[in-house]
Amino acid sequence: MKNTTSSLETQLSAWCAETFAVCFPDADLAAIPLAVIPSKNEQFGDCQCEAAMKLAKELKTNPRAVAQKFIESAVLPDFVEKIEIAGPGFINIWLKTTALAGQLEAMQADKKLGLPNLGNSRTVIIDYSSPNVAKPMHIGHIRSTVIGNALDRLYRALGYNVIADNHLGDWGTQFGLIILGYREFADQDALKTAPVEELERIYVKSYNLSKEDETWRDRAKAELVKLQKGDTENLALWKSFIELTLSEFNRIYKRLDVSFDLYRGESFYNDQLAGTVDLLKAKGLASESDGALVCDLEADGLNVAIVRKSDGGYNYTSTDIATVVSRTEEFHPAEIIYVTDERQQLHFKQFFHICKKIGVPTKLTHVWFGLMRLPEATFSTREGNVIKLEALLNEAEARALEVVKASSPNMDDAKQKEIARAVGIGAIKYTDLSQNPQSLVTFTWEKALAMDGNSAPYLQYAYARIASVRDKYAAQFPGINPDEFPIILTEEQERRLALKLIRFPAAVETAAKLHRPSVMADYLFDLSQAYSSFYQNVPFLKADEGPRESRIRLCALTATILKKGLALLGIETPERI
Repeated sequence: MKNTTSSLETQLSAWCAETFAVCFPDADLAAIPLAVIPSKNEQFGDCQCEAAMKLAKELKTNPRAVAQKFIESAVLPDFVEKIEIAGPGFINIWLKTTALAGQLEAMQADKKLGLPNLGNSRTVIIDYSSPNVAKPMHIGHIRSTVIGNALDRLYRALGYNVIADNHLGDWGTQFGLIILGYREFADQDALKTAPVEELERIYVKSYNLSKEDETWRDRAKAELVKLQKGDTENLALWKSFIELTLSEFNRIYKRLDVSFDLYRGESFYNDQLAGTVDLLKAKGLASESDGALVCDLEADGLNVAIVRKSDGGYNYTSTDIATVVSRTEEFHPAEIIYVTDERQQLHFKQFFHICKKIGVPTKLTHVWFGLMRLPEATFSTREGNVIKLEALLNEAEARALEVVKASSPNMDDAKQKEIARAVGIGAIKYTDLSQNPQSLVTFTWEKALAMDGNSAPYLQYAYARIASVRDKYAAQFPGINPDEFPIILTEEQERRLALKLIRFPAAVETAAKLHRPSVMADYLFDLSQAYSSFYQNVPFLKADEGPRESRIRLCALTATILKKGLALLGIETPERI
């Protein structure tokens, strides 16, 4: 192979593109997808290229004729065994088995497992999680947090310089309500033991009073105005609310193995809001309407976006535009990715459109997701009816502990709890990440903790089972290093497993490109199933020397990729379950 550490699809796609360019030099190939894909049925080769059908429409000719010309002109790379035409013009590709083995050797020798340096140190900012200060994190925050963190890990693995920014909701009308409520009915003892829960209680009570009592609502507005004008006492209270909240958030983030490079809330950009609005006016994008300042985007099908309210206050649109301008000037990112729920789609379309009109050069991407629900409950922060994220994590660990005790009753208690933590937290994450982000997720414990389906415990157990095989080999054949033996693929199950293994880099690339961690989850599940078939049908420790060591090496590489793949999803892999 030309480059044994680049992905299989990358090499084959490049070859197909070169061959099509030679065959059809006058054709416009820019809009034609020339990439190869894995074959869904092994009788149609290891990979397929569907470009002939697309190109035939461009050339107004028969797709089989296009495919035939490709085959007649193609000079096969040294890692391709043969190519054939099938159906209306599919180009089926078979790889040499020796080349597959060579690719596995190269991946095993490479610390990055063949992952390409796509980022080349370009900067990407990923804006995710973003909970509100003075409110506990609830189940509604889990998707942004774990999807954002998985994208963070995927991009870093591909060589990008990632800046993870937690854009906290630390400014707005709620702080007038909290400050007034704090002064009137705060429980100081509760603030010491459960500060965020007490702040939430204060907010909910104050909010409900504001709905019933106009005087209370006016007093809360007055406290907000004092805060916005820099009143010393109110600023001190506001800062203490942020400190108390961040302390609680960071404890939960630590449990989730999530970390950020920046914690810049909405307040960080307050001083830039007036200048941002002035810029919009200077560009002719903002105009007065009923006392407010708006950007009329109706001609672009995006309605009207308010950038300054009639009372002179700013909103999310003006804050987010100011944030993009600030990030672009400071970090010069190639892309800024926002991970939020589906309800904010119009908002992001509007302010992305405005940013483009004022000349922001950075690519802006909104990764939106459907909501997560438990079957028996919905939630509303303002009504005080929330499913707390910490409670969900506690329940996950408690249920996972029952699973671990049942599977490993003789393990000591401390080890059982350690593994239960990894299994429980992993189950929560994987239930989310294994779904298409844009789908609504209904969380059930039965599916999350299943040991025999597409779940984190199933994949974690697959990894632990491989660790057991390697331990048995080391005990039975002491002093023999399997890495000193070549990888050989003589059985069908070995070849199928090899094909899955070498597609790891492509799975990582695709998951990052599509902003779908579910691509990585699907790959890992498919890999574990291929390994299971391999394990059940091919002798290991009873095989002859040579094939035996090769199979142990296949086990080791499978374990390494399972571990790395799950780590890219933020999921741990215990050696034993």
